Amino acid sequence: MSKKDVQSTAEVGNQGIYDARALGPVKVGLLGLQHMFAMFGATILVPMLTGLDVSVTLLFAGLGTLLFHVLAKGKVPAFLGSSFAFLGGYFAIAPMLEDAQGNAVPNTEMLPYACFGVACAGLLYLVLAFLIKIFGSGKVMRFFPPIVTGPIIIAIGLTLSQSAIDNCATDWLIAIVAIVLVVVCNIWGKGMVKIVPIIIGVVGSYVLAAVMGRVDFTKVVEADWIGFPIHYEQTVFSIFENLDVSMLITAVVTIMPIALATMVEHIGDISAISSTVGRNYIKDPGLHRTLLGDGLATIMAALFGAPANTTYGENTGVLSLTRVFDPLVIRLAAVFAIIFSFSPKFAAIIGCMPTATCGGVSLVLYGMISAVGVRNVVESHVDFTNTRNVLIAALILVLSIGIHYSAVGAVVFQIGSLNISLSGLAVGALVGIILNALLPGKDYSFDEEEK
Repeated sequence: MSKKDVQSTAEVGNQGIYDARALGPVKVGLLGLQHMFAMFGATILVPMLTGLDVSVTLLFAGLGTLLFHVLAKGKVPAFLGSSFAFLGGYFAIAPMLEDAQGNAVPNTEMLPYACFGVACAGLLYLVLAFLIKIFGSGKVMRFFPPIVTGPIIIAIGLTLSQSAIDNCATDWLIAIVAIVLVVVCNIWGKGMVKIVPIIIGVVGSYVLAAVMGRVDFTKVVEADWIGFPIHYEQTVFSIFENLDVSMLITAVVTIMPIALATMVEHIGDISAISSTVGRNYIKDPGLHRTLLGDGLATIMAALFGAPANTTYGENTGVLSLTRVFDPLVIRLAAVFAIIFSFSPKFAAIIGCMPTATCGGVSLVLYGMISAVGVRNVVESHVDFTNTRNVLIAALILVLSIGIHYSAVGAVVFQIGSLNISLSGLAVGALVGIILNALLPGKDYSFDEEEK
C-alpha cells in the first residue's frame, strides 16, 4: 500500500476505517488490546459468579471469536464473550456453595452438568441457522417475536437480582464503590472510560478492598506465571465416569430454553453492528452464518468448562467510539485473550476478587439485562392494547419470577424414576412461545428484517 493510499484510508476515519492496516502495526495492536479490555470486564464476571474457571473462559472467548470469524467469512467485527443470560441456568443446576469461613466456592460436582445443558442449548443455534438457511428468517422468527423474547430477557435480569443483593451484603461499602464507579464512568466518562465502566468498577473496588486488608493474596503468590488452562475434571466429559442421568436430563430441560432468548438477542446484536458499520451483515455473510458461529462457539466452550459465548453490546460501543470497523482488530483482541488465559497467576488475581465487588457490578448488569428486554419491547412497538400481548407478557413474567422465588423454586415432573426440574425461566419461556403460536391476532412480522 502506498503512502498516499495510507493517508487516504486514514482520512476516512471520520466516517469509519475499514482497513486498520493503514494505521500501522503498533496502533492496530493497541486497538486490539483496547477491544479486549472493553470486553474483559463482562467476560470474566460470569466465571466469577458461577465458579467456572477464568483462564478457560478467556481461552474459549478467544477461540470462539476466531471460530465465529471463520464461519462469518471474516466480515463481521464481533467479539464473543461470556453470556449473562445463562446465569440463571447455572445457579439452578450448580449453585455456589460455602466453605467453613462462609466464602463462596464453586459447585464442582454439578458445574459440568450445567455446562452440558449449555452445550445442548448451543445446538438450538445450529437448528435455527439451518432453518433460516432453508426457509428464510421471516418464516422461522415469527415464533420468537419481541412480545415473547422481550419479557423473557426482562425475567432473566429480575430472577438474578437476589444473588446480586446477597453478594453485596457481604460488604456493602465495597459493593457501593463498585456501583458508583460503574454509574459515574458510564454517565460522565469520556473516551474509553465511558466504554469500560465495568472493568473500572471492578478494579476500583478491588483496590479499595485490598488497601483495607480485605483480600487474601496467598493464592496469587502460590500461582504459576504460566500454565495450561484446561483441566479434565472441569469438562463435560468428566461426568460420564459416574453419570447421574436424572441430573443430566434436568440440566438440559432447564437450560436449553434460555437459548430462545439469546438467539434473538444475537439477531439484535448483529443488526446493531450492521447499523453502526453501515453494512448489512444479516444478508452478507448471512444470519445463518453468524448464528452457526455463535452456536458452535458456545458448544465448544461449554464442553470444556467455559461459559456460553455471545455477541456483545459492548462490542458495538467500541465500534461507535473508535470508528474502526476492521474485523482484524477483533481477531487481535481474541488472540490477546488466548494469551492471557495461559497465566494461572492472572487467573488467581481474578479469583481473589471480593464477593462484594462481584455483587456491586452484577447488580448493575442484571438491571441492564432487564433494561435490554424493555428496550426490545419498546423499540419493536409492541402493542399492549392488544389483549393477547398483555396475556403473553404477563404469564412469562409471573411464571418466570414467581416460580423462581417460590419455596419450591422449580416445577418438577416425574417420568418413571427420573425427576425433571423446570426452572421458572424455562416454564415462562415455553408458555410464552406456545401461547404466541396458538393465540390469534399476531401483530408483528420479521419479513421486513429479512429484506
